[in-house]
Amino acid sequence: MRKTDNIFKILVGLVFLGFLFSMIVGACTRRLDDSRAQTHFQIQADSILATMTLEEKVGQMTQITLDIFTEKDAHGKKKEPVVFNIDTLLLAFSKYKIGSILNVVKTAPSVAWWNENIAMMQEIALRETGIPLIYGIDAIHGANYTKEATLFPQQIGQGATFNPELAEKLAALAAYEMRASNIPWTFSPVQDMGRDARDARLWETFGEDVYLCQQMGIAAVKGYQGKGGNSIDQYHGAACLKHFLAYNSNSGKDRNPLSISVRELKQIHAASFQPAIDAGAKTIMVNSGLINGLPVHANYEILTTLLRDEMGFKGFVVSDWADIENFYYRDKTASSIKEAVKIGINAGIDMSMVPHKFHFCDYLIELVNEGEVSIARIDEAVKRVLIL
Repeated sequence: MRKTDNIFKILVGLVFLGFLFSMIVGACTRRLDDSRAQTHFQIQADSILATMTLEEKVGQMTQITLDIFTEKDAHGKKKEPVVFNIDTLLLAFSKYKIGSILNVVKTAPSVAWWNENIAMMQEIALRETGIPLIYGIDAIHGANYTKEATLFPQQIGQGATFNPELAEKLAALAAYEMRASNIPWTFSPVQDMGRDARDARLWETFGEDVYLCQQMGIAAVKGYQGKGGNSIDQYHGAACLKHFLAYNSNSGKDRNPLSISVRELKQIHAASFQPAIDAGAKTIMVNSGLINGLPVHANYEILTTLLRDEMGFKGFVVSDWADIENFYYRDKTASSIKEAVKIGINAGIDMSMVPHKFHFCDYLIELVNEGEVSIARIDEAVKRVLIL
């Protein structure tokens, strides 16, 4: 009996070791496949980048709102149903080689409308630039800009469940319906800390607790992007963490100036973003306000030293709405829009949500030709966009 027991124990041990070995091999294989995929994307991006003109590179760093491509009536209102101005679309892609469009022209068009019109824009983009357009949308609690999409609670409601598994499922469903609309990129999740009850956008956050925000952020990224590592399948899309860093903290105002210590900035606000970055979030959007007197979009220490060197973010950084121009119009930290473009790109912005005019392209080309922005900085930004 004792001998039989020993044999049974040995068999059980062998089975367990076999199971453990298969798990290790599987994990190593997934990491190897992920590494190969990343290497493949890097090689592809380098190959494309080597053939691009400066104008084509700058275009890939430019994001324009959909609104400027629609016909208006005599009073300046969008025509209903929406009519696209093909000449403006051709100008955007043939002359300026733009890489991204965002936003919506109606409250919630149908799946068919999205597919038809994004396909039309993709056709023009591929014909004129040879590079696919990246379309972005605020699918922040479901695919809320698609008619008859499934809507979920805003992030503050999801945070109140203390249930990351549920948050992952909701993000996965949002991504599925977003991709059904032919849109591959969502500006979500918000990793800002909901620390001030006066904040009018508190509902965007998962709440006030760092650990909760971290866990919900990891879940949302996995839900949006799937679990394929560097490869995103047709049922998922790219996530965008926002708004880096310390957006709307401790003032109750939107796009606010903030005075804060380095310790609090890193140990609370950056800490909320770190696990979602480690989970593989593909893009990050920047805080529209100012920290300690400097616009975050102009802050090299935050966008490059902290985000890239210390936190290890590898994806691309997109500005928020018109925030490079705000250096000139709002903050008075630049003497012109051209100088604002120089400051923002040199600080670490890879793509500018311009969003209404094409002059960003003209200014950035001039800045490179004048030696004010290096071609190495342009190539760095464009390669990140191409990889996505």
